[in-house]
Amino acid sequence: MPIEGLKSRLPAFAKDVKLNLSSMLSDETLPTQQRYGLFLACAIATRNPDVIRGFETLARTHLTPEALDAARAAAVIMAMNNIYYRFTHLTENKAYETKPARLRMNVIGNPGVDKADFELWSLAVSAINGCGKCIVAHEKVLATAGVNDDTIQTAVRFAAIIQSVAVALEAADATASLSQAAE
Repeated sequence: MPIEGLKSRLPAFAKDVKLNLSSMLSDETLPTQQRYGLFLACAIATRNPDVIRGFETLARTHLTPEALDAARAAAVIMAMNNIYYRFTHLTENKAYETKPARLRMNVIGNPGVDKADFELWSLAVSAINGCGKCIVAHEKVLATAGVNDDTIQTAVRFAAIIQSVAVALEAADATASLSQAAE
């Protein structure tokens, strides 16, 4: 299993990351589609090829092709929206907030999966990407749809764990490269 390969590559300094990853993988509080779509969307948001491959392989065993595409779409559309809306939120010139974004985002209205699942994935990716405006918007949609705080918190916790796996692997790879260069 590719996830086991990721876990085995986590360095000693990332023991907590390994424990959190194991805990996350055995946590079945989210329904299957929500859970594995979330894993994949968050993995893509890390931009780490090994993490993406590991979670893509895992997700393929649990999701339909439509759900796989929707999870990928959540990561991709949020990559765009998080940049744009973080800018409009952070700039002191509030005129940008009144201008049309002129960004195609049809997938948000018709994601091909349950709207709440797509919104949850979008929220988690927005947390990884650090877009407060998108976090607020997606959390509000989820709350209106009846998604409870525990589900939302779990999704963001899983996003944090997946991001920490990517950071730990990249730190280990950089340390190994430095050690080889010093020899």
